[in-house]
Amino acid sequence: MQGGESLAERYSRLAQETPDRRRVDFELRALDLFLSSVFLVVCLPLAIPIGVALALTSWRPVFYRGQRVGRGGRVFTMTKFRTLRPGAEARLGHHLGAVLVERTEDEVTRMGRWLRATQLDEIPQFWNVLRGDMSLVGPRPIRPRFFEELAAELPAYWQRLVVRPGLTGFAQVRRGYETSMVEKLSHDLEWIADRSVRLYLRTLAATAWRVLRQSLSGVFRPSR
Repeated sequence: MQGGESLAERYSRLAQETPDRRRVDFELRALDLFLSSVFLVVCLPLAIPIGVALALTSWRPVFYRGQRVGRGGRVFTMTKFRTLRPGAEARLGHHLGAVLVERTEDEVTRMGRWLRATQLDEIPQFWNVLRGDMSLVGPRPIRPRFFEELAAELPAYWQRLVVRPGLTGFAQVRRGYETSMVEKLSHDLEWIADRSVRLYLRTLAATAWRVLRQSLSGVFRPSR
């Protein structure tokens, strides 16, 4: 890179030089603050027993904490309930996309499988939303190293930095986690271009419906 500037630094600078000041961003942030606060209070009676159960069945740590690239290229720590076996991230760290999804299946703990099916492992991310690291709706957060690789392959990838990463997003609601990175990017860019309060609420409603279907499927699916 010219001047010793990395890809992440360059795209961070570009995102900050072209801030989006539309009124909708203020409205979406207000919704994030209100809804994440409500969800945290509602989920607290679930979060405590989940943490205790994880500590008893798969030992510590109870939480997974990972570095992710946020709005404007700022790196933050994303928190979730741990669903994988200890040391799984080191074994999976160099995989991406469909290969990562396939390899991850072998690392998921028994309780982690249930948490993922019900999306309850995401509860701690409401705190990330409240802090301003994330939004309820937006492109899913990505690790810094993967951001560097994908930004080098996909010139439009830096545009994800214009908005906060989301707990859910267009790509997850429409196609699922196995979708190629190119397809995911197209959905992410569509959200960035067309984001609105109506689209935000529709995405949350679609996510709730998808989680309900996955939860019911997880309950009646035979364990492996």
